[in-house]
Amino acid sequence: MRKVIEYVLASADGVTEDPVAMGVGNYQDEAYLRDGLGLLESCDALLLGRSSYEAFANLYGGGGTHKPMWADRLNEIPKYVFSSTLDKADWGDPTIIRGDAVAEVAQLKQQDGRNLLILGHGRFGEALLRERLIDVIDLTIYPLLVGKGQQHYFRAGQDAALKLAAVKAFSQVVKLTYEVQR
Repeated sequence: MRKVIEYVLASADGVTEDPVAMGVGNYQDEAYLRDGLGLLESCDALLLGRSSYEAFANLYGGGGTHKPMWADRLNEIPKYVFSSTLDKADWGDPTIIRGDAVAEVAQLKQQDGRNLLILGHGRFGEALLRERLIDVIDLTIYPLLVGKGQQHYFRAGQDAALKLAAVKAFSQVVKLTYEVQR
């Protein structure tokens, strides 16, 4: 069975909302970017909610200017976008799924292939975590105290027992890899 890995960027005070605006790029060294590229290359597809899809399409799509070393992989990797309202999706030839996201992800996990990757943690990630469809959380902590914004991991209903699987320290950030316990 494939695993669902959620890759989340957070400030030290737990804010996950709009990491680009927080300036996380100022803290990412080459080793960190290579690590992220390795994760992208080890996965078969991205799972995205509408808001995340639109944000990434803006950054990496046709007119986007945000081009880290893994932009090519982000552009080419198959994408599943879970949305009942998305009308147009031009970036990366995505498959739009309008049905029950939880049921669809459970079905995708049963298919043969490599792991599935979620970038960020929004309502889509909340729903999957609540139903224990997320298997691994890669949480990168940045040396920032933002002081405002959504703190998704600390919201009601987001309880989960985690097992620390790995810790990677880069020049300015730390990536904690947790396995979600059932």
